[in-house]
Amino acid sequence: MISEKMKPLMENNSAIRTMFEEGDKMRAKYGRDQVYDFSLGNPDAPTPPEVNQAICDIVKEEPDLILHGYMSNAGFEDVRETIAQHINKTQGTNFSMKNILMTVGAASGLNVALKTILNPGEEVVIFTPYFLEYNWYVNNFDGAVVQAKTEPTTFQPDLAAFESCISDRTRVVLINSPHNPTGVVYSEETIKGIASILEKKQKELNRTIFIIADEPYRELAYDGINVPYVTKYYDNTIVAYSYSKSLSLPGERIGYLVIPDELEESELVFDTASNANRIIGCVNAPSLQQKVIGRCVDAKVDLSYYDKNRKALYEGLKECGFECIMPQGAFYLFVKSPVEDEAEFCQAAKKYNILMVPGSAFAGPGYVRLAYCVSYETIVNSMPGFKKLAAEYGL
Repeated sequence: MISEKMKPLMENNSAIRTMFEEGDKMRAKYGRDQVYDFSLGNPDAPTPPEVNQAICDIVKEEPDLILHGYMSNAGFEDVRETIAQHINKTQGTNFSMKNILMTVGAASGLNVALKTILNPGEEVVIFTPYFLEYNWYVNNFDGAVVQAKTEPTTFQPDLAAFESCISDRTRVVLINSPHNPTGVVYSEETIKGIASILEKKQKELNRTIFIIADEPYRELAYDGINVPYVTKYYDNTIVAYSYSKSLSLPGERIGYLVIPDELEESELVFDTASNANRIIGCVNAPSLQQKVIGRCVDAKVDLSYYDKNRKALYEGLKECGFECIMPQGAFYLFVKSPVEDEAEFCQAAKKYNILMVPGSAFAGPGYVRLAYCVSYETIVNSMPGFKKLAAEYGL
């Protein structure tokens, strides 16, 4: 017997994870180098060496009681201050430790933020396509997801359609840029447009509406493109960040929330979020990883690793005749399926040992997502299969 709330989740288990598990079976059958698995956004770029060195140094230098003990639910104060000053330096903001709450990755941070500000029955607006686990995060707190359209050629939010989605039950607009699954970066014009609409709607409806900006891919932006820092455009913004991608540390689960002073009742929201951090079951972010971030706040993975893959996969697929837009950030390519049923297209790709995720898994039917956080050789070696797949569909 399982809870009624969990039943739909189990019935619609993650297509991404399912595809990854199928990849394990194929690798056992055909050999690892003969399977071209683009299903999971598991960072493949090497972790910066200073991160591993910091782990070794901290274990030697820090007293066990401090290193492995409890601390404030919000995290170590020195680490929070270091992160605040790093954001100030890179984004021109004015944060301090009282604005930074350490979390167990961005996913936990999103749940903490939603638990803090979302009431049962209130709505969270999300632009399609999107990371579908957002649905479950909202459902955790009995909220309702409202899907807002994006422009079909650019995947930038359709601002007119967005405005029509705002109601007297709207509490949160959840945005993700650089974006999973499309690789799009929301432009400054887009962010200003969203902010302007929300400022107007807050006055019209006499209620606070928050933006939660999910930013695990902030550092993965190409060709010098600017990723707007949303707190500078809209006061009632909470930022969720993770080091999973920027430092290739997805299994370590370390991130933070930014709760700016400008946010309405900021101190109360921060204190409540600190308590929510404990109540959702995490208690605090991992102590060792907090200390590592304190020493490695300026470290990054080698962006050229993903950029090389981005160009190779995009150009290779375009040459095959597939339709897609060049990603501006993250490490995903969103490709238009040559047939309406993209699940059929994904099934056909398996004949060539190519694994992709149907766009329906992201509320984006008619497309497939390819994660290019793989080896460069995987991309090069997959191209003969993609050519055969394209020929099969007359491209």
